[in-house]
Amino acid sequence: MKQPLKPVMFVGTCSDAGKSVINAAFCRIFKQDGFNPAPFKAQNMSLNSYSTPEGGEMGRAQVVQAEACGIAPHTDMNPVLLKPTNDKNSQVVLNGRPVGNMSAKDYFGLKNDKEALFAEAIAAFRRLESRYNPIVLEGAGSISELNLRDRDITNMRMAQAAGAATFLVADIDRGGVFGSVYGTIQLLKPEERALMKGIIINKFRGDSSLFEEGKQMLEELTGIPVVGIIPYFQDIKIEEEDSVALDMKNNSYQEGKINVAIVLLKRMSNFTDFDVLEMDPRFNAYYTNQIDELEMADIILLPGSKNTLADLQHLRAKGLADAIMRERKKGKRIVGICGGYQMMGARLEDPLGIEGNLPAVPGLGLLPQLTVIGSEKVTEQSCFAFLPARQGKLSESDFINKGYEIHMGETRLLGDAPESALIELENGRKDGYLLDENCWGSYMHGILDNPDVLDFLAAGLEKEPVTLSFDYVAFKEEQYDKLADRVRRHSDMKTIYEALLPNAEG
Repeated sequence: MKQPLKPVMFVGTCSDAGKSVINAAFCRIFKQDGFNPAPFKAQNMSLNSYSTPEGGEMGRAQVVQAEACGIAPHTDMNPVLLKPTNDKNSQVVLNGRPVGNMSAKDYFGLKNDKEALFAEAIAAFRRLESRYNPIVLEGAGSISELNLRDRDITNMRMAQAAGAATFLVADIDRGGVFGSVYGTIQLLKPEERALMKGIIINKFRGDSSLFEEGKQMLEELTGIPVVGIIPYFQDIKIEEEDSVALDMKNNSYQEGKINVAIVLLKRMSNFTDFDVLEMDPRFNAYYTNQIDELEMADIILLPGSKNTLADLQHLRAKGLADAIMRERKKGKRIVGICGGYQMMGARLEDPLGIEGNLPAVPGLGLLPQLTVIGSEKVTEQSCFAFLPARQGKLSESDFINKGYEIHMGETRLLGDAPESALIELENGRKDGYLLDENCWGSYMHGILDNPDVLDFLAAGLEKEPVTLSFDYVAFKEEQYDKLADRVRRHSDMKTIYEALLPNAEG
């Protein structure tokens, strides 16, 4: 049996320093080295979420890290999730269940309630720690936000509670790495600084040997070893957590590909639904809120939203709703997922004001449906049969596709509209609507990750012959291994492992 290791935590000098990807890399490294790791992040703020096998909701970053560990995701890996609904308010999800909406001022001004949340986070960590080793923790943003330190439940306070060997990740690509690393270390309390076991320089471009002098300077300034200089890479595809990643994604038309325009919504959620389109060589996916770029696409995808009614009104105000309707009349393929699927109906209603102050808005009118936003949140994983009406009597072998639902709306047919379900779940429940091959939608997140669905999306639009379906699951496994290999080769694994030994100092 492997000797147990101390918890390890990766924190950052700033947001988007690459903590999530570094965390995923070490999750896979520990798995490869015979350990049984699990990820943990006490509090996440993200519109990219996931439904666990038990029906709880958690941030997708820890789902990716759980995949790298080779284990099923669980809400204990992300006990507190904040999902922004507008510029001021967020839905608070605790241990997988929504517990209400709160403004940032109220949330970060909490004292007693934040202590209760911190206690919940520690309890979730302890439950994980009893089942896995090591626990690979991730911090949030910068650990130098002094105004938030006393109310922190995610960064160094969590590191102290966990007794974690902590490593600081710095993004050298954005510049100022000496100031950011030195300043971050200097602003720590002495007991926090004692937890720091190494510095990881991330996103290094060029020959890392040229940074040898810089490495020595940082070690002399901080008294902490630089244990990794990780090269900047674009050849390894790991799911991104933050919406800032959208700025880096391709946003232009490509000849010879099936061009897919993903409508860029203000409150877009679960944009990871479309990552598979960036990996499958048949497609060229880009995010846009420009009419001319919609018009160039072969397929227009409407994604999920945390504020569907307001986002639909915004599309209408910008002329995008009319543009989508014009493209539909030209025969373009229009597909909606979750909130985008709701938008495709005739009308959306929010009588309880769950999403905001709009009680009702007209939909795009593409599908004969009405959606009413309610207080009950569906969070559920499912296996399903795709296009059930075309398969006749279904057998167990037809339910080979997988996905998950996260929504607070109920959609029903209008008048005498015929039933035309896109999918059928194992329990007999139907979901989605197929108007025709060029107009369909579903609540099912992750639906495009299934080869049957992806082939249906591409059908008739292929620019080049394709002999095999794209296996996204196998592709992701290959990427985790490539990531682990890259990070391992550019890290001082001996020093890192020594810091994780139970008798290691600190």
